[in-house]
Amino acid sequence: MTITAEQFNQRSIGRLPGHLGLVVTRSGTDEMRGELAFRPELMAPNGFLHAGSLITLADTLCGYGCVNNLPADAAGFTTVELKSNHLGTARDGTIECVARPLHRGRTTQVWDAAVSHRESGRTLALFRCTQMVLYGRPAA
Repeated sequence: MTITAEQFNQRSIGRLPGHLGLVVTRSGTDEMRGELAFRPELMAPNGFLHAGSLITLADTLCGYGCVNNLPADAAGFTTVELKSNHLGTARDGTIECVARPLHRGRTTQVWDAAVSHRESGRTLALFRCTQMVLYGRPAA
């Protein structure tokens, strides 16, 4: 069962993605999309976008994509590796992310994500996330 973008946005309220203003704009099993509008809280002290803001956007969309692809008997997942290559930065506007699966196994999933600056079209960062699928009791 695929969770809708609006359902993910509701789940984000009161959690880090909601606190940062992350908005899921497309939810599917083969692609997740989302965006983050610039705010002062997302910036580093040097006046540029904080790398953690980009990482949170990418990791969240990869994680939500993983949720949409969990085996029926899985209890959840956890990110076990996240690699990021930062190619640029920005000071205003909106950043967008597209995440797509590379591997959807019973024990692991691997997702790639690209983050870009909407206004300039520049790619800001590339990511690869590996999630471990969890079985047994769901976490409290």
